[in-house]
Amino acid sequence: MSKKAITILENELYLRQVSKHVKENDKDLVNDIKELEEYCKKNEVMAMASIQIGIPKRLIYLKNTNINIINKLQSNDLSEKEKNYNEARVLINPRIIFKEGLTKYWEACASCLDNLGLVYRPYRMQVEYWDEKGKKHLDFFEGFESTVLSHEIDHLDGILHIDIAKEILQMSKEERKIFRQSHGYEIITKKGKFEELKNE
Repeated sequence: MSKKAITILENELYLRQVSKHVKENDKDLVNDIKELEEYCKKNEVMAMASIQIGIPKRLIYLKNTNINIINKLQSNDLSEKEKNYNEARVLINPRIIFKEGLTKYWEACASCLDNLGLVYRPYRMQVEYWDEKGKKHLDFFEGFESTVLSHEIDHLDGILHIDIAKEILQMSKEERKIFRQSHGYEIITKKGKFEELKNE
């Protein structure tokens, strides 16, 4: 049976826990990744932290961080190939090394119902993580992919986008699509220390 996203209405306290480090000998990891992938394939999400489907581990699945496809999604102008787009990128025990620049985006979340929040995120991040084969990576994430990944890493620490949003609006999925056509992803600056920039 496929898992459903846990929402703040059902169990907000659960979502606010800090996810556990994935151990090297975790015998459930393959199945955890499979369940996370299954959820992402069946639902219109950009990414998912496993805590959101009841697996409180530091595990993230990136499905779609391509801003061009996201923008087309808002206007329902996707080709069949784009509808099935899936990066299928798994990040285990991700850790942010540094953040720079500043962007803003009206974020939504499968766990936060109709709460649409204006959130400031870093333009660029360096992240250390492991893949499903146990290989260690130290990669840069830029632009919209940095926004998506930053949102998911927050989930691992029990932080929801509604906690850090500068403004929150109540909108259905269809209303969000229309709203985002005129309120898209915005790069404010690509350089500078993120923590200082967001507090200015």
